[in-house]
Amino acid sequence: MSKTLPLRPGVEEFIDEACEEGVPVVMLTAYCKSGEKQVRSIIEKLGKDKMAKIKIIGIEEVKRSSYGQLVLGEGVASDLGEQLAKEARKAVSAEEQRIAKEVASILKLTVDIDTTSSEGLQNVVAALRAGAEYADVPVHNCVLVSGSLSGVAGAERIGMPCVVVRSSSTARAEFPGAKAIMDGFGGADLTISRLRQIQGS
Repeated sequence: MSKTLPLRPGVEEFIDEACEEGVPVVMLTAYCKSGEKQVRSIIEKLGKDKMAKIKIIGIEEVKRSSYGQLVLGEGVASDLGEQLAKEARKAVSAEEQRIAKEVASILKLTVDIDTTSSEGLQNVVAALRAGAEYADVPVHNCVLVSGSLSGVAGAERIGMPCVVVRSSSTARAEFPGAKAIMDGFGGADLTISRLRQIQGS
């Protein structure tokens, strides 16, 4: 028996509709913690024939993209000051996370603060730019369908329109940078025609 998560209702039809209308579908796994695992789950559900129509952008694809080579490439040397600044940002982010957990524990609350480091945001931006590059579509003509704050922040940073599809973990989160917030796929929620309207607005 498979232990993979089920696809959200309407996702398969959404992808089919996109492919029928010639809308490139790019799945970004590079900035997700469990991205590769999710892709395996989706491949299992959709089948290899449908997945052949979808571009999957993982860490290696980001590194090979023009933007990835320029910004993340090993050939780009950073000076000592940049490296120290990067390490300082990591330390501050880790300390913010530790304090948030400690306060939440004392108050017996669950907190969700954005401790996305600038390095993390840089990785999201690199993944988004690589996705646009592999789709051969200008960034401003793409639409990110996301469920995470980091995805929305990255899209906003580079001027890529973004639509949030809520999940149980983001039901109460606010996404001020998103062009639209939906509860699911198909019907009254996210469809390709609605995506085109959002993109044009």
